[in-house]
Amino acid sequence: MIRDSFPMRDILFGRRAFLAGCALVATGLEAMPVQAGAVIGKASDVRGTVDVKRAEQQEGLVAGGQIMDRDTVLTGTESFADLQLDDTRILLGSDTELLLDSFIASQGGTMELGTGQMVFDRPEGLPKIDLTLRTTFGMIGVRGTKFFCGPNRGVFAVFVEHGAVAVEGGGVERLVGAGEGVEIARPGDPPGKVVVWKEARIVEAYASVGLKR
Repeated sequence: MIRDSFPMRDILFGRRAFLAGCALVATGLEAMPVQAGAVIGKASDVRGTVDVKRAEQQEGLVAGGQIMDRDTVLTGTESFADLQLDDTRILLGSDTELLLDSFIASQGGTMELGTGQMVFDRPEGLPKIDLTLRTTFGMIGVRGTKFFCGPNRGVFAVFVEHGAVAVEGGGVERLVGAGEGVEIARPGDPPGKVVVWKEARIVEAYASVGLKR
C-alpha cells in the first residue's frame, strides 16, 4: 500500500478552495517552528515583472533580493522567477503566486501555490526534507526530489524527474515516481492513471517555468 510509505495526516486547509482538492502527500512532516521574517534565500534570477508581498506590503523583486519566510512571490505575464533557498531551487512560471508559508530549506515545511506553475528542484544525494505544497487541487508532499506541477495541456499535472510523491484525491491514492506523471482534471477529482511522460511533454512543462530541459 502506498500509505505505508507516505502516511497521511489530517490537514486543515486555509483559504481558497483547498477543502475540495485532492492531495499529494509524503512522509513524516512534523511541525517545525520558523521565525517569522527569517531570511530563507534569494532571487537568483528575475525576468519580467516579479513582486514580493511581505507583511501586506508589495514591492518589486529583483535578482539578488532577499526571500523571507512568509513571503508571497508573484510573477506577471511572460515573467519568471528563479529562487534559491539554500540547496533548493524553485522556478516559477508566468502568472504564478507562491506563498512560502513556513519553510526551512534544509528541513522542509509548507508552501502554497495559489496560481500558475513551478518546478521544485533539490539535487539527488542531499539529505531528505519533508515538504508540503498546498494547491487549489490539493497538496504535494515530497522528500527531496525534482518535480513540476501546474497547468499543462488543459489539466493540472504533476511530473517527477527524480524522487517520488504520493498523490491522493477523490478517495484514490497513487505513487508517482521518476519519469512519471499524473493528471487531475478538476479540484476534487481523483488523480488519473500514472504514466511515463514523453520527452516532448517534459520539455513543454519545463519551458512554462523558463527552464530548458
